[in-house]
Amino acid sequence: MRLNLQEILHSSGAEKRFSFCLDLSGMEFFGDRPFAQPIAVSGRVRNQADVLLLEGVAESILDLPCDRCLKPMEKEMRVPVEFMLSEHLEEEESDTILPLEDGAIDLDEVFTTAVVLALDAKHLCSEDCKGLCPQCGADLNEGPCACKPEPDPRLAALAQLLDSDE
Repeated sequence: MRLNLQEILHSSGAEKRFSFCLDLSGMEFFGDRPFAQPIAVSGRVRNQADVLLLEGVAESILDLPCDRCLKPMEKEMRVPVEFMLSEHLEEEESDTILPLEDGAIDLDEVFTTAVVLALDAKHLCSEDCKGLCPQCGADLNEGPCACKPEPDPRLAALAQLLDSDE
């Protein structure tokens, strides 16, 4: 969504509100598509003493598997966004100031970048998720599996001594 800000660009105290849905269902992250539901974006751009401030929030529910037990789960995501907007940037790059193009800003690009950068590296169904057994693949959250624990390879020589005594 391209938001034209010409009408508030030089009007101190003026503001322009926006609200739209962002569809990122085609984005894939490590084989998963977490954005099955649209992302609700809302906010405003206001002219405060001839400085344009973009304030908004992107909200959605992520659909993804737990990184430990692989069970499907839903997780709420709320990403606040705040930037200053400028017609003329003096610096080449800035993390807090975004350039306007012909008095407009591409909100799709701004919020897509913010949402992708806000994704956690690890998604867990619960903090104490035990994951899967590395030998048989059983879900350890449902109880212990029947696998015999692997002996520590550093103590294999001692285990051979105990076996020879018997």
